[in-house]
Amino acid sequence: MIRHIVLLRFKPETPPGEVAACMTAFAALPSKIAGITAFESGADISPEGLAKGFSHVAVVTFADAAARDAYLPHPAHEAFVAQLKPWLDDVLVFDYALTAGAVHG
Repeated sequence: MIRHIVLLRFKPETPPGEVAACMTAFAALPSKIAGITAFESGADISPEGLAKGFSHVAVVTFADAAARDAYLPHPAHEAFVAQLKPWLDDVLVFDYALTAGAVHG
């Protein structure tokens, strides 16, 4: 499995309604794109103040690298990116492979 972590920093002038619409559109992608096995998202609530302006995160889990690779150029993903781009100040994307024994509790 592949985890795809997306940190979003919206432009300061972005209306809250636009942020909500973008996050709703992001959350709709699993119903539109095969190979997404899990999705979660949220707004930063850390008291540490280390988010560097990134206010929202989404974690997308893919069945495998092939599913992630199919997601990137998928028309539904591209439409979401087009909706997001005018409001986006910065994005950080980090992908990693989940391996057996990688989760510690």
